[in-house]
Amino acid sequence: MALPVYNEQAHVARVLDEVTKYATDILVVDDGSSDGTAEVLAERDDVHVIRHPENRGYGAALVTAFEAAIELDYDVLVTIDCDGQHEPQRIPDFVKACRDADMVSGSRYLKIFEGDSAPPEERRGINMQVTAEIDRRLGLELTDAFCGFKAYRVSALRDLKIDEPGYAMPLQVWVEVARLGLQVMELAVPLIYLEEKRSFGGALDDGNTRMEYYHMVMDRCIAAAGAELADDCDADGGNGALCGEATE
Repeated sequence: MALPVYNEQAHVARVLDEVTKYATDILVVDDGSSDGTAEVLAERDDVHVIRHPENRGYGAALVTAFEAAIELDYDVLVTIDCDGQHEPQRIPDFVKACRDADMVSGSRYLKIFEGDSAPPEERRGINMQVTAEIDRRLGLELTDAFCGFKAYRVSALRDLKIDEPGYAMPLQVWVEVARLGLQVMELAVPLIYLEEKRSFGGALDDGNTRMEYYHMVMDRCIAAAGAELADDCDADGGNGALCGEATE
């Protein structure tokens, strides 16, 4: 179980209190927090903490979690964000679903739950646009490209080539899913936004700038996959079978 954390002093204790009810072997990757998060984590003896000395990015924090899971030879790694968007009581559902898939990805748009938040219009629009493009370019059938609630078979993580440090890292994951032909399952989760104006940091708070960044990463990663990805598309008509910190 892993949580990437950056400046989450307002949420981290409450989220971890819930996570500990449903998971053991909990890793928190503190990505250079400067708001008191590190001090909160230092008071806990029920989680393992890896601290980046400086902020490297959402993707870099997840890569550190992947590396730890591989090193410790875990079977399944579950990841959630630490901003209160995800319900820890659903962790066992993700672990169970991962028996039938290489990766289980939460989707906030597969099902309407009672009490769902209304998503910020710009973020929902960007998610829809990027998800549709990922599906078209990679032959997937996703409904939510950015949800941070996921479960991975660690054996599959060993083959992922991930080097994108920022918020677009999930897009590189989808390219790798397609390149490797991994089995993916989406699992419906409630739509929860506690901080609608949550910052992506600097220029990325502008939606147009974020879209340019996402396209740049998609193009780079698809180009890097190159012939290997194209060969899979030609053979299968698509890649990655789909069965049954701030994110968009």
